[in-house]
Amino acid sequence: MALRMWGGRRWAAAGFATLAVAVLIGVPTVLIPNPFFGRDIPTEPWNYPVWLLAAALTGLLVATYVRPGRSASSPTATEEGADDRIPEGDGRDQRLGSVGAMLAWFAVGCPVCNKLALLAFGYSGAITWFAPAQPYLAGAAIGLSGWALVRRLQGEVSCAVPKDAGVVP
Repeated sequence: MALRMWGGRRWAAAGFATLAVAVLIGVPTVLIPNPFFGRDIPTEPWNYPVWLLAAALTGLLVATYVRPGRSASSPTATEEGADDRIPEGDGRDQRLGSVGAMLAWFAVGCPVCNKLALLAFGYSGAITWFAPAQPYLAGAAIGLSGWALVRRLQGEVSCAVPKDAGVVP
């Protein structure tokens, strides 16, 4: 329901952020072929859908932080109760989305090209332990990013409580 209320400003932000995340993940993991990075182990068939889905979820999540524009039917700033605030949260949604995007990068990357995996596991450990764990990292990445997005979107359609609404003594 919240996505139907989005204007062009938010959809543009979602598109730009999706593209940016896709490039930021795709270039170093060589899902986008380039002359700057190499990949010792070929990609798996599931790498591409996970990469694109993670980029799309992260792009939509980023767009929830963009202030909605005013339309002709929206209240003006001088009207009582006018509120164009971005949905508030405790910051957990933002952290979940960030962790989800980082896990997606680990999930779709080459297990032996990843310097952190090589430092932690060594070459044989990266192939033996890290590579089989990558599909699980992918599931966690999609799950965390999706959960963060759903939480943010739920906050956009929930009823706001005025600040001066207190408990009557």
